[in-house]
Amino acid sequence: MPRASSRKSRPRRPPKRTPVRPPRPRPNLPQLDPRSLPGPHSVVRERLSNGITVLIRENFLSPSVVIQGTCWAGGLDEAEEKAGLASLTAACLMRGTERRSFHQIYDTLESVGASLAFGSGMHTTSFYARSLAEDCATVAELAAEALQTPSFPPDQVERTRGEYLTDLAIRQEDTGARAQLAFNSLAYPGHPYAHDDEGSLETIRGITRDELAEFHQTHYGPRDMLVSIAGAVHSARALSLLEKHFGGWTNPGQPARPTLPAAPRLERIVQNRVTLPGKSQADLVIGAPGPARTAGDYVPAMLGNNILGRFGMFGRIGEAVRESEGLAYYSLSTLSGGLGPGPWMVVAGISPRNLQRAIELIRREIERFVQARVTQSELIDNQASLIGRLPLQLESNDGVAAALMNLELFGLGLDYYQRYPQIISSVTRDEILESARRYLHPDRLAIGIAGPLDES
Repeated sequence: MPRASSRKSRPRRPPKRTPVRPPRPRPNLPQLDPRSLPGPHSVVRERLSNGITVLIRENFLSPSVVIQGTCWAGGLDEAEEKAGLASLTAACLMRGTERRSFHQIYDTLESVGASLAFGSGMHTTSFYARSLAEDCATVAELAAEALQTPSFPPDQVERTRGEYLTDLAIRQEDTGARAQLAFNSLAYPGHPYAHDDEGSLETIRGITRDELAEFHQTHYGPRDMLVSIAGAVHSARALSLLEKHFGGWTNPGQPARPTLPAAPRLERIVQNRVTLPGKSQADLVIGAPGPARTAGDYVPAMLGNNILGRFGMFGRIGEAVRESEGLAYYSLSTLSGGLGPGPWMVVAGISPRNLQRAIELIRREIERFVQARVTQSELIDNQASLIGRLPLQLESNDGVAAALMNLELFGLGLDYYQRYPQIISSVTRDEILESARRYLHPDRLAIGIAGPLDES
């Protein structure tokens, strides 16, 4: 018989295993119904007989109709000594046409409670019209008439010039506007974006009525023009109206768009200060050229900018400069992201005695922003904010018409807004850091300042 062991039996230990971690929960980002957003199923995209691209989204839940249009004539098309020519031309479009006087145009608009306005920027001249659905034919006709056949009556040109000069005189004393102009000249040396497309008192005084008419005749035309419509109008009727009023417009001599050069790269800190005596506040603009809206890294940069100086109480910049230190009346960051390499910049309104300290803090936050990835919570919070805001931006006909214009202007595709939640949620912390490092550096910045001389 076998002898019993005197040792106590020990329980066997289970084999050592690597602990299985539960799957990481996905961020709780807003879920949007794609059917509620503009897309190929709800947006009509057509071309008129002269090539104008039209995008339409019907919305019979609202009694109004919004029409927006863009043609390619702007500050890039004017000489430096004629700065403001494009802007003054746009301001005169509704001062009289070949068929109607200034008073007839506005009497017609007021009789139906509609609105129509034109404006010009660096690249384009645009119009915005809004009316009740039954009056959309009237505003479409007026918009086409003002755009195609303005008469530039001499008395109305002079009246418009006087109003324009008053606005420029006010701008001369505006610390924010002067700081922006100082920044532009430093951030874009030798680049068209250094050009002041609003002009100056001297250039606006020197522009003649004939130069306005010549600029219009040369640069206005249907080539690559865009029109968007949103509201209570059937797409077939909207297309018929636009074809009637815009489809016959031609300008064989309309020049091709100028090629925009790449943005210059800053190699050091450059600073320009404009002294405005008697002011209690100094305004500061600090940054560098950023990405165009069509750049592959625009979306990560846009999300990063939201973290840097937009989200909540204006992000990290607002927290550092305004909330923690109490140095600024306002402080935030902006990313233009337009047709060209617009600026990525921080703007702030500051007491002059706090100016240098504010600059130091802003540079410190930029340095922190380009040295390490944003936190996971910052990423998720801002993704949720951007996705959640989209339906609010598209709840009005104004918002939809502007959104349709962006789809075409930047080549985003008709399904962009339906893909938008996925586009935003797929941005990573590494992509944000990479885009930030591409455009921002704490030791390579342009700084524009405008305010009183005394900092004591």
